[in-house]
Amino acid sequence: SSSSSSPLSQPTITRLSPNKRMSLPMDIRLPPEFLKKLQMESPQPCKPLSRMSRRASLSDIGFGKLETYVKLGKLGEGTYATVFKGRSKLTENLVALKEIRLEHEEGAPCTAIREVSLLKNLKHANIVTLHDIIHTDRCLTLVFEYLDSDLKQYLDNCGNLMSMHNVKIFMFQLLRGLSYCHKRKILHRDLKPQNLLINEKGELKLADFGLARAKSVPTKTYSNEVVTLWYRPPDVLLGSTEYSTPIDMWGVGCILYEMATGRPMFPGSTVKEELHLVFRLMGTPTEETWPGISANEEFKSYLFPQYRAQALINHVPRLDTEGIDLLSALLLYDTKKRISAEASLTHTYFLSLGENIHSLPDTSSVFSLKEVQLQKDPGHRSSHSCNPETPRRNKADVNL
Repeated sequence: SSSSSSPLSQPTITRLSPNKRMSLPMDIRLPPEFLKKLQMESPQPCKPLSRMSRRASLSDIGFGKLETYVKLGKLGEGTYATVFKGRSKLTENLVALKEIRLEHEEGAPCTAIREVSLLKNLKHANIVTLHDIIHTDRCLTLVFEYLDSDLKQYLDNCGNLMSMHNVKIFMFQLLRGLSYCHKRKILHRDLKPQNLLINEKGELKLADFGLARAKSVPTKTYSNEVVTLWYRPPDVLLGSTEYSTPIDMWGVGCILYEMATGRPMFPGSTVKEELHLVFRLMGTPTEETWPGISANEEFKSYLFPQYRAQALINHVPRLDTEGIDLLSALLLYDTKKRISAEASLTHTYFLSLGENIHSLPDTSSVFSLKEVQLQKDPGHRSSHSCNPETPRRNKADVNL
């Protein structure tokens, strides 16, 4: 900010590195009405604040303090955290409070620290915003923007029959957020409909980066629930630890199928069953479709029958030719050939969304373009339209 204006008149206070206890957020957007109130109460001398006094002023405002937030009810429980709906006393906005229990000997779990360090650097319209970080002896609380639904609930509420135009808009938003992550060498690694949050405007945002960059994919959660295998690529199911960006793209394909058909693509309950479902539809892999597969000991031990690949169009009749082409490119066994998020965005499937959608700034919503609008979903329930304006039940299946 220029020295002629008070630094607090800037809506964003940036480059604020959190202190060692991570009690302050990296980048805070203060609402204009709150800034006015603040300036009326404390007219500042017109000179730039030092980093120390800037940090102090944020602390005075109430950032990094638990008493700044009111808990409104539990949204879900997961591996290492509990998520509550809350409200900020500062801004009156709804927030999601993710409370991470700290084991005394160990301090914060590495997954939590990883999630914080990744998320505080991600600023994108299709990635959930981390507003604040609060650190106490027993708890690390991450304060996220609140979104009132997720893709699983959205599908439930429209009787699993989405408008194909809406499928395309959700798909584009998912790929947009993912492409931003992948360019920064960040993998999500746990893509599933429950981790794609959706607000009343129809904006879709990636959430739950708890597994991002973790070295192995757990099979059980903290509360001993089974982690779903449905969106996991066959290379990972067969023991590959070569994790790179294609790991997320298989899940994107499964999610496209699920939005277009209203049912999960490969709902296996064990690794063997999951692989069997994949091979039955996509064909049992061969050296041609998956170089090196014939040397994979795990694959050989299962003794799968030789299935021929089926035509996807017979399974996803509502998806147009371009959509089927994109789906096939996402579900390739050979990770080197599987389409990337960035390449997917320019696929002909998205041509109908227009040219301007490709030149949006990272932090602008696709709905800032007047030509991009959701339609009414055909399968809406009697009381529940799947129109995103309709309020939905507030249950979050938060698998953390």
